[in-house]
Amino acid sequence: MTDREGSPPDLHATTSKLQLPVIEELNLYVNSKIAKIFATGVVIVFITYHGFLHAVDGGDSCQRLLSDGRFQGALVWQPYGCMLHTYSNTDSRRCMRYVAFLKQQNHMLFIGDSRIRQMFLAMVKQIAVTHPKLPESPHEDMHYNDTNLHLNIDFYWRPSIDEEFAKIIGYLKRKSPLPKLIVMGSATHAIKNHNASTAALEAYKKNITAISSALDQIGNRTRLLWMLQDPVVPERLKPHQCAITNDQVDLYNMAAMEVLYDTKVRIWSSSRLVAQGSIGGFTDGIHAGKVAVKYDTQILMNLYCNDHLNFNDGTCCNSREAVTMTQIATFAALCFCPIIMIAVAVKQWFCVSNHMGGGSGVGGGGGSGTLPAAPSSLPSTECSQHRHKAASMDTRGDLHSSYREFLFALGKLGLIMGYFFLCDRTSLFMKENKYFSHLNFWLPLGYVFALGLFFTEDTSHTRLLHRDMTDEWKGWMQLVILIYHMTGASQVLPVYMHVRVLVSSYLFLTGYGHFSYYWTGRDMGIVRYCQVMFRINFVVVILCLVMNRPYQFYYFVPLVSFWYTVMHVTLVLPPRITRPAHANSEASPFNYLYSIIKFIGLGGFITVLFLSEVFFEKIFVMRPWKALFVTTDDDIHEWWFRWQLDRYSLLYGMMFSLVYNALTQYSLINDQSNSNILSGRLALLVSFAATVFIASYTTMTVICTNKPDCNEIHPYVVWVPITGFIVLRNMVGILRTRYSSFFAWFGRISLELFVCQYHVWLAADTHGVLVLIPSYPVANVLVTSFIFICICHELHHITDVLTPFLVPNDSLRAVRNLSVFLFLLMAIGVHDGVF
Repeated sequence: MTDREGSPPDLHATTSKLQLPVIEELNLYVNSKIAKIFATGVVIVFITYHGFLHAVDGGDSCQRLLSDGRFQGALVWQPYGCMLHTYSNTDSRRCMRYVAFLKQQNHMLFIGDSRIRQMFLAMVKQIAVTHPKLPESPHEDMHYNDTNLHLNIDFYWRPSIDEEFAKIIGYLKRKSPLPKLIVMGSATHAIKNHNASTAALEAYKKNITAISSALDQIGNRTRLLWMLQDPVVPERLKPHQCAITNDQVDLYNMAAMEVLYDTKVRIWSSSRLVAQGSIGGFTDGIHAGKVAVKYDTQILMNLYCNDHLNFNDGTCCNSREAVTMTQIATFAALCFCPIIMIAVAVKQWFCVSNHMGGGSGVGGGGGSGTLPAAPSSLPSTECSQHRHKAASMDTRGDLHSSYREFLFALGKLGLIMGYFFLCDRTSLFMKENKYFSHLNFWLPLGYVFALGLFFTEDTSHTRLLHRDMTDEWKGWMQLVILIYHMTGASQVLPVYMHVRVLVSSYLFLTGYGHFSYYWTGRDMGIVRYCQVMFRINFVVVILCLVMNRPYQFYYFVPLVSFWYTVMHVTLVLPPRITRPAHANSEASPFNYLYSIIKFIGLGGFITVLFLSEVFFEKIFVMRPWKALFVTTDDDIHEWWFRWQLDRYSLLYGMMFSLVYNALTQYSLINDQSNSNILSGRLALLVSFAATVFIASYTTMTVICTNKPDCNEIHPYVVWVPITGFIVLRNMVGILRTRYSSFFAWFGRISLELFVCQYHVWLAADTHGVLVLIPSYPVANVLVTSFIFICICHELHHITDVLTPFLVPNDSLRAVRNLSVFLFLLMAIGVHDGVF
């Protein structure tokens, strides 16, 4: 074959013309689908890895608490793979009271030298209300008891592993019942008294070996800890202690570990790591400083109490909650989803295989494997029948494809919920405490905003708060909230108050967006309402069933759902305030009057609810919707706090939308082009006022001294920074017609990001951080964030697929499905005792 000049064609040039642009070719290999497949592989790898760790150590978080850990930043101790609750004196006494209520032996015993005595005194101080009177001489036994708590804490002065030590062990071996916790350890006196001789080390090892069998029997009946010796600070030791070197301490520790390795005695080695990390606090070179003693005491309290009090931020030594019947039934239903998905995939594969295998005979010759075209000589009636049959086949094919996509979505939903359960309702994956520092908070925040500014694009929209801009706004707000939750920045009051503005901004946008939608005369029927509520609540309802948490636990979704319902009812009630569809530039003035009247009525109703907390409780604890507003302990105050904090935010959004529509209708502002909304000095004046708005709110958060006072002011002034931001973001045409595609992408899945962070990015119901890569916090955040984002994107897609099936556009079918859903919820509520 040749071209017109008879020369062979340039194959390279022809091929290059067929090549895709670089970006399009890159999209073939780097896209959300490939990312999700890779994330699935990563999840499988880490499930296997942590399953192997469980096979090795049994997933014993008590052992992890006692064996390993690290300091985070400025002397904040983080145990290996579990969360350490910080016990106050009140918490400690409540634990002892609960143990006594269970009629268990509330008894602790410390045996050893001055270091063990230091632990005894610290434990007494941790629990006692007043400092008890103790013997003047430190070299004798000490005892503390609290009859109200039925508590006994004893210390036996046995500084050397000798016959006296062996007598105590023999006594404990015969004693019944044993103390609930026994802590022992000794070495420094043997090193000092024998001048670090080799013979003393051998005698030490021999004496421990002699009592190891008895220790094993005791450890089989109670918690018995052997506390390894802390390092010393040689330059601070007294002259008669100079034989106590860190090398000698290590030799004695190794001897104890070697002898007790195969016994039921737990080696407490994390105390030594705590002392190493805070060795600068040692006062006399041999006794631990305040930081080390504090964390040693907290470790013992977590070991002793966590399984009784079940603090959300204390997962060390805390058994997982039992699975409920509701969870079992939910998982039984969800298990069918992956099975159906696999069955459909296998069937589809067989159909494709059969079609490919028999394709050559379909055409009746020619071997091309394609259907022949309809002959042009067919009569018109036959052609019409042929076209109708083909159209019917296409319709059935589309329907079949839609149902297949529906089943695949359910299958993927089941698998994703299984991962949620593994992350936060089992001990398969590790969890760690949050750690706040200004660097941890501001560094990722700066990095995220640098990425957002880098990925900016032009938009075809020019209107104020157009879709791309609101997606961008939701995106960067959600990323800030995620960083805020991950780093535990709520302890910094100005940061806390600014994040409160972000949450209020979501409700502001809810009021603004939906009011604008209804104002233009669009659908306000039951189908529209059900579709919006389904998209908001679908993931949360599934999580409530799977994770055994009340609806109010995911506070933001109930908040948005409630205020959207309030707004919908307000606007639907007659007289209607929507403009006629044909009135594009003019509207009846009565629409503005009706809106103002409704706003005043809504504001008055909200204020009455706020002023009368009793009236508020009577409304929201009324059955059957009480279950939507109470927490696990049947308390309404969490909902009260969230509700009153943002009680006017939605109304602000609706009012802003009304004012904006009035200004555009009467041509007081112009956002129909890429020019500035206002011109000249007026634009500068308004921009300056907006800057003052934002600065004044920031100043208020700095001046405000405590959260209750700030929260009381917040509902009345939150519109100030929101309005200031809107003005600055939209005033200049160049800024209004550009947006960050990076932030907008996250903004489209902001709801899923807000909800899913509770269990597959954070952990322990948001009190901790999920750990897939232990001991490497930065790498862990990167991996868990990647998986988390992929899950959120997929759940957003699943919701889009399921919405038209479960909430169809037909009102009768939508009401039918809604009735079935309410019936199922009522059945679950009856089973759980809600009704």
